[in-house]
Amino acid sequence: MDAVRVALLREVLAGTEWPGATRRFAGALRSSVLPHGGGLLLVGTAEYEPWHLAAHLVDEAAWSGTPELTPTLVRHGARPGDPAHLAVGLGRIEAARRGETLLVVAPDAPGAPLLERVHDARRAGATVLALDCGDHDLHAMAHEALAVPSEPDLDLDTVQHLVSAAAGENSLPSPRGRRRLRDRLSRLADQLTSPPPARW
Repeated sequence: MDAVRVALLREVLAGTEWPGATRRFAGALRSSVLPHGGGLLLVGTAEYEPWHLAAHLVDEAAWSGTPELTPTLVRHGARPGDPAHLAVGLGRIEAARRGETLLVVAPDAPGAPLLERVHDARRAGATVLALDCGDHDLHAMAHEALAVPSEPDLDLDTVQHLVSAAAGENSLPSPRGRRRLRDRLSRLADQLTSPPPARW
């Protein structure tokens, strides 16, 4: 979906919670991957793989100059003979560690095997984000979640378009809290190298 269609979609949804909610969720996604230089894992359920979101995030990463948004698509049915970008199986979630982000997209209940892996990834220090139908167990594990109810005017695919577009926007507010070490060092270097103020 191009920028014009996203803008039209936001206009149609103006006055609802969705433009703000998707921007907040996208901000959480950016703030979890940017400080760590990437490490975004994207997984769906056994019945639903978020190919579309993966493709949009790749595009947004390229257009915004934010390669950290490029996801690794984790597949339930990955086979060793698949092309490299399609051959990442569920074992990758088990290997997730601190500094990595796991985005779970689930239009239906994710199922116990996936939930167990998500739980293990969270325990290992990964940040868990959920874009789903409001599954209680998944939301209990997620650091940030956005539930998409079944509505005739809005579906999970539409929300994914809004989230991916917002994630690629360079104007998102920076996350509150501690600054990244690189930001602090840059500011210190600027202060140390700037000329002293003129005295009269």
